[in-house]
Amino acid sequence: MITIYESSWCGFCRAAKRLLQNKGWEFESRNVDGNAALRAEMTEKAGRTSVPQIWIGETHVGGYDDLAELESNDELDALYERAKNSSQSH
Repeated sequence: MITIYESSWCGFCRAAKRLLQNKGWEFESRNVDGNAALRAEMTEKAGRTSVPQIWIGETHVGGYDDLAELESNDELDALYERAKNSSQSH
């Protein structure tokens, strides 16, 4: 339900994964290092070339700064719950 396109060398990627792990949420990590097709997929879906790119359900959150802003505004948990409920109804 949560997907992160990431790179091994990216500190913001590690920070995003740490934030999600601290919440106890599972996520799928897609490493784009050396994988031009996967990077192209990410860029097409996100409209951005930078990592991380994060989706919660069908919602493109953006990068780490966007994820952290949702968390600081107490909006991240609600987004996660909506995505979880949406995926269970399908």
